[in-house]
Amino acid sequence: QVHLVESGGGLVQAGGSLRLSCATSGRTFNNYYMGWFRQAPGKEREFVAAIRWSGGGTIYADSVKSRFTISRDNAKNTVYLQMNSLKPEDTAVYYCATSTRGYPSSGAALYDYWGQGTQVSVSS
Repeated sequence: QVHLVESGGGLVQAGGSLRLSCATSGRTFNNYYMGWFRQAPGKEREFVAAIRWSGGGTIYADSVKSRFTISRDNAKNTVYLQMNSLKPEDTAVYYCATSTRGYPSSGAALYDYWGQGTQVSVSS
């Protein structure tokens, strides 16, 4: 079992930055992948970024590439999502998730554990 708790969401103006954190507890292995997803009202959950728990293997959605950075701190059992140059269309509930499959994926169905989400709102 893996337990995930997101934090760091809030309201920010367009062009601003936020850093989301995902604290993990429970059983994790180096080949697990950690992902960030988001879901805006009335839309499907979409992939944002993923990273291997041991480091590397990062992938990003085209919509956030060069603006967002995913990273992890194994000593703190925490995964981060640094979000810069935020746009109103980035407004969504952001979820942290864990995949036990050992390869990077943008498919939500391939992630086994999910956090409760944190709201990010970007005003224009």
